[in-house]
Amino acid sequence: MSSMTELTVERRATTLVVASVAPLLVLTNYTVPMVTLPQTAASLGAGATGPVWILGAIALGLSSLLLVSGGLADDYGRRRVLVAGTAVLAGASVVAAVSTSVPVFVLARLVQGGASAAMLAASLGIVGHAYPGGMERVRASGRYGAMMGLGTALGPLVSGALATVTSWRAVYWLMAACALALAVVSARVLEESRSALPRRFDVPGVVLLSLGVAALVAGVTEGRVGWSRPVVLGAFAVAVVLVGAFVAVERRRADPLIDLELFRRPAFLVSTGGALVVGAAVVGLLSYLPSVLQAAHGLTPLDSALLFCVWSGLSFVASLLTRHVRLATAARLALGLGLSAAGFAGLLGVGGSLHLPLVVAGLAVSGVGSGLINSSITQLAIDSVPAHRVSMGSGANNTARYVGSSLGAAAVAALVGALGWSLGTGIMVAACIVLMGVTAVAALVMPGRPGDRGRD
Repeated sequence: MSSMTELTVERRATTLVVASVAPLLVLTNYTVPMVTLPQTAASLGAGATGPVWILGAIALGLSSLLLVSGGLADDYGRRRVLVAGTAVLAGASVVAAVSTSVPVFVLARLVQGGASAAMLAASLGIVGHAYPGGMERVRASGRYGAMMGLGTALGPLVSGALATVTSWRAVYWLMAACALALAVVSARVLEESRSALPRRFDVPGVVLLSLGVAALVAGVTEGRVGWSRPVVLGAFAVAVVLVGAFVAVERRRADPLIDLELFRRPAFLVSTGGALVVGAAVVGLLSYLPSVLQAAHGLTPLDSALLFCVWSGLSFVASLLTRHVRLATAARLALGLGLSAAGFAGLLGVGGSLHLPLVVAGLAVSGVGSGLINSSITQLAIDSVPAHRVSMGSGANNTARYVGSSLGAAAVAALVGALGWSLGTGIMVAACIVLMGVTAVAALVMPGRPGDRGRD
């Protein structure tokens, strides 16, 4: 091997390591309030809807700006967008740490969400640019996707541990320090990359899509405490109008924010649709689980975080080992969805009684499935779009994931709370949604289907 090739391999490895810290940090930060919600809400004097916004504000910022961030990263520089997003995350984390009221804390989490959107879209674009294809891309996608599982595991663990020793605020100071460190390292280590075919900034598309998604997620968030309230119905109506206007405007633009023709590609539909299903039925359900464990069974924040870690930890391990699963990408995704649905069976009775061996087994099986899902969706998000639009593919994929997680968490809260259903019924509904996802993946990539089936 020549010295030039060795240097290239070393540079790629360094790029992957640094870029993969972004999803690790984002998912850690995303999950930190899960196990400390009661303490945070009490400290900030939250009312009836306060806890809902404490949990959901970051999803609003993420889903509103992911696709926008992807376009900016492709056109103006992926490293630039990553560094800027990480620096903003550091500042917003400081505000969250010193907040004394719900509005200030929620605003800080909204800004954290926007910053996280920039980090996710840009970092996956950087990985896609560094690994153009082949088994190297499969391995890189698996390692990148594994960081989502690791971050999901670390967030509740670190938050629960720090809350036990000091205060729920301590974790936000830690997030600020880590984000600042990543911004400095990224600026010094990563090489800049951008699309060779830049587009004009799509102001109408950015405004319409961002506000439309924000209205949708805001309506879902408020809907957790009552779906017939005027503010909820109004938000949904605004969302429909704005998203409809976005589609109409984008169809007429020469350089749209997202090329609507991509939705004719089965691989793109599998990527975005799979992310939506995962967000709604897997992330949405399991993000509700720590609160159930604490309320119904008296677990401490650290206890529930350790149990939750069974799922997220195995998700991390399974993503790392994806390269050993000799299946096409879409088939790996279908297998992961199937395992996630099967694992839900062990959680059916958790709302009434806590049978730890059964719950742990269910979380373990679902965790392995989530790991396969994360690595597969990550690769599909890159493979299903043109090479110069990898950040846009990442933005579309993650937008679907976080809109789905908001819908799923709201649906579980509504089923168990407002409608009086059992948690077991909610789990069965989630399992059915996941199995429908398996069917959809199979239908979109079945042999003999005309058109683009994706590049595995």
